[in-house]
Amino acid sequence: MITNNALAWVSGSDAPERSIVNLGFMPLTDSASLIVAATQGFAQPYGLTLHLHRQPSWSALRDNLLTGELDAAHSLYSMIYGLQLGLGGPSPTDMAVLMGLAQNGQSINLSAALAAEGINTAEALAQCIQQPTQPPLMLAHTLPTGTHALWLYYWLAAKGIHPLEDVTTAVVPPPLMVEHLRAGRIDGYCVGEPWGALAIEHGLGVTLATTQAIWPDHPEKVLACTREFAEQNPNTARALICALLEASRFIEESVENRRSTAQLISGSAYVNAPVTAIEPRMLGHYTNGLGEQWQDEHPLRFFHNGAVNMPYLSDGMWFMTQFRRWGLLRNDPDYLGIARQVQQLSLYAEAAERSGVQIPEQTMRSATLLDGRVWDGQDPAGYARSFPLHALADAMLHPLT
Repeated sequence: MITNNALAWVSGSDAPERSIVNLGFMPLTDSASLIVAATQGFAQPYGLTLHLHRQPSWSALRDNLLTGELDAAHSLYSMIYGLQLGLGGPSPTDMAVLMGLAQNGQSINLSAALAAEGINTAEALAQCIQQPTQPPLMLAHTLPTGTHALWLYYWLAAKGIHPLEDVTTAVVPPPLMVEHLRAGRIDGYCVGEPWGALAIEHGLGVTLATTQAIWPDHPEKVLACTREFAEQNPNTARALICALLEASRFIEESVENRRSTAQLISGSAYVNAPVTAIEPRMLGHYTNGLGEQWQDEHPLRFFHNGAVNMPYLSDGMWFMTQFRRWGLLRNDPDYLGIARQVQQLSLYAEAAERSGVQIPEQTMRSATLLDGRVWDGQDPAGYARSFPLHALADAMLHPLT
């Protein structure tokens, strides 16, 4: 429900500096709150018209965000920190995370051909890789500084597979994953939905792991912009957060809202995928292509009483520890100081209060990951050093064309 003070706010001193906002998004299920906000009337009461711009790849979205073609965007959490640190961009750029958009809901998938050979568990995958006659498997992710690369590396390492030495990795845009799998160019991938479920639907792949099995309720996509945009247009940024909080809350108000959202985003202008590949996992109903099905305890979430949307400092800090782990950073950054610069806690708190969304008291949160390590943000340098530190292979930076 849109708050009663929204319309009054638009005409007051807090009126948005810009009435039209260009929003970038990738064709993924977790872009739903942007699509709902832009098309279902959640932005207008806050004085905004949202123009959606679907992007062909994360690198294109990144570039368009940096050049100002996009005002803000549905973004990979770690990509924003990469840009802040000068990784994966032309030069370091001050960035802003306005709010979280999604938790959970990504998957690690392997080809059906390999699964048919009995390579259908992490243990079988590790044994396959250890065979001296086995050529290196090609596993894809979506961006070297992206969340999918980090989930893939984390999972492989936790299962005894060295992601920099035991497999070959490549960059593939999410909508092209299934076609690359069909063509045999890759053996598996980590990606956001619906591109894992679609491989199963087409009989081309199986899901070996969900990312929520790596970290229950992990941070995933965020609403991001350059810090310059946020500082020059604070009222616009605040109004945008409000509109997306309203849309996120709407999606989770009922099962029917989730179903109608799945139908909406399946359209050719948005995700452009069958609703049959979107809706089940959006509802937490999983099958893995190996005969197993379950109701996930940590499904893709957009709101969860505001817990999804809070830009926790510890969430941003975790991604920097993984940059350090895998050699993207050669030294420890000022983890907390950088997170305080990037996470726009004041803007978020103001917007959440106006939207009637609960604001967590703490800016840090704790989680236990699948290897038993506890992350709470208290000692990020020590946490990073609890892993072997590596040098990133140059080949991991090259896209698969």
